[in-house]
Amino acid sequence: MTKVIASSLRKGNVVQTDDGKLYVVLSAENFHPGKGTPTTQVEMRRIADGVKVSERYKTTEQVERAYVDERPYNYLYQDGANFVFMDPETYEQVSVPSDVIGDGAVYLTENMEITVSMHNGVAISAELPARVTLEIVETEPTMKGRTAAASFKPAVLSNGVRTLVPPHIGVGTRIVIMTADASYVERAKD
Repeated sequence: MTKVIASSLRKGNVVQTDDGKLYVVLSAENFHPGKGTPTTQVEMRRIADGVKVSERYKTTEQVERAYVDERPYNYLYQDGANFVFMDPETYEQVSVPSDVIGDGAVYLTENMEITVSMHNGVAISAELPARVTLEIVETEPTMKGRTAAASFKPAVLSNGVRTLVPPHIGVGTRIVIMTADASYVERAKD
């Protein structure tokens, strides 16, 4: 355990509160009002039972940060409510509960490398790649003569996720999207 200031907390960090319980940070946002004390709003999930809590700290307030082993793992398969990953160096397999993966589970593909954070041998958070490449399986037909400034149109990706794409992109096109919000980045360069 080490003490750090609240404003340095980031997603995936593990903190121990005054009651001795461990929480994984889901988000941390710093607020600097014109008057008054700067604060850090931290959304956390209690590791023991998955309960989400929200705490507000003064930005310079000290919090206990727990030691976490963070390393890359390759996705193998889903086993009921858990996802199985393998350490590419030791070939050791770990089972990660679906609530740790969260909404990002729809982006998991075989052999995808993600970063898993472990605390005392228990998976507490998982970080997917920021971008993934998927194929469009359903969208409106491409219209000739439409200007590039036209608004985006809805599309369904090969994993079932819905997104918005430029009007010139059609079914069968592979695109890059952000895993955080399923937003379109660019046409895949493959």
